[in-house]
Amino acid sequence: MHIKEIHLKQFRNYDDITLNVEDKVNVILGENAQGKTNMMEAVYVLAFAKSHRTSKDKELIQWEQDFARIEADIERKNGPLSLEVIVSTKGKKTKINSLEQQKLSEYIGTCNVVMFAPEDLNLVKGGPQMRRRFIDMEIGQISSVYLYDLMMYQRILKQRNQLLKNMFPIPDQEQEVMLDVLTEQLSQAAAKVIQKRYSFLHLLQNWANEIHSRITKHQEDLQIRYAPSAEVSEDMDLSMIEKGVKRKFEQNRQNEIRRGVSLIGPHRDELTLRINNKDVQTYGSQGQQRTAALSLKLAEIELIHDNIGEYPILLLDDVLSELDHYRQSHLLNTIQGKVQTFVTTTSVHGIEHDTLKQASTFIAKAGTLEQRK
Repeated sequence: MHIKEIHLKQFRNYDDITLNVEDKVNVILGENAQGKTNMMEAVYVLAFAKSHRTSKDKELIQWEQDFARIEADIERKNGPLSLEVIVSTKGKKTKINSLEQQKLSEYIGTCNVVMFAPEDLNLVKGGPQMRRRFIDMEIGQISSVYLYDLMMYQRILKQRNQLLKNMFPIPDQEQEVMLDVLTEQLSQAAAKVIQKRYSFLHLLQNWANEIHSRITKHQEDLQIRYAPSAEVSEDMDLSMIEKGVKRKFEQNRQNEIRRGVSLIGPHRDELTLRINNKDVQTYGSQGQQRTAALSLKLAEIELIHDNIGEYPILLLDDVLSELDHYRQSHLLNTIQGKVQTFVTTTSVHGIEHDTLKQASTFIAKAGTLEQRK
C-alpha cells in the first residue's frame, strides 16, 4: 500500500498544504522545529486516529483554530481509498471514502503504518508500558477483533478500578457482588487479549529472530517472551486462560481492595527479550539493545505483510542518524524497492545508500514543504 496524496489543513504548523508523494522513498529535509516530524505525525494520525506524541488531541490543532483535518488518497491492492481524520474542539471523526466510521475499530487497519523514531530505541531498555503499547498497536492494525477486545477490557478495567477505590476500607455486600460480576467480565476480556498476544508474539519471534540473526552475522539469537501477570501459558485454550486469570484475581482480592486498583491482567503484563539466553535489558550492550529494537521494527513490517498481503508504510523519523552505518545499511537494504517510506533528517550527508539517492526530497521550512528538483 502507499499514499498518493496527503492534504493537511490547520494541523500543527501546517496551514493548508497538499503533498504528492512517491510510492517508494520520500525524504523530508530541514532544520529542527520546521515541521518535519509534524508531517510524520500526520501520517501516523491518519493510520491510528491518534498521535504518538501527545494524548491531547487539541494540541494537533493549529493555534487559534477550531479544527485540524488530514486527508489522503491511498492505494491498496484491492483498489484506492480516501481517508480523512478531523480533530476539533468538539471531538474526532474518521471517514473512509467520505463515510463516517462509528467505531474506531472499523477505521484502524485501513492504512497500515510502522513508525521507527529515536524513542523506539528505548523499546528494549524502557519500561514495560512501552512494550505493551508496541504489542497493542501492532496487533490492532491487523485485527479489528483484538482492538475491540482490548477496548472492552480497558472499559471494564476502568469500572473495576473505580469500584475498588470505593470499597476501601470496608466494602458493603452490594459492592462485593458487583466486584464478582466485574471480575468475571474482566477475566473473560483478559483471556481474549492474552491469547491473541501469545499468537502474535509467536509469529513476531520467528521474524525477529531471523532478522536479528542476519544483522549480527548469525552470532546472536533473539528470543521474545510474553510474561503475563496471571499464571497462564501459551498452550492453554481460552477457557483455561480465563480460569487462570480469575483465580489470580481471587488470590489478590483483599490486596486489590486495600490498594484500590486491579493488580493483574494484560495492563500489567510484560514482554521480555533475551539474546543468547541473556536478558538484553539488563545485560545487553547499547549496540545489542539497538539491534534488538531494529529487529522488532523490521519484523513488524514482514508480519503485517504476511497478514494482509501488502507492505505497510514506514515512517523513519530522525532515526537514521541514531544508527551506525552497518545498521543503517541493513535497514535501507530491507525496505529498498518494496516499502513506501518517509524519512525525516536534518542532513543526508554521511548516509551513502542508493535508496536515498533515488528518493524524492522535500524541504521543510516554517510550515511549508517544497519538492527539491
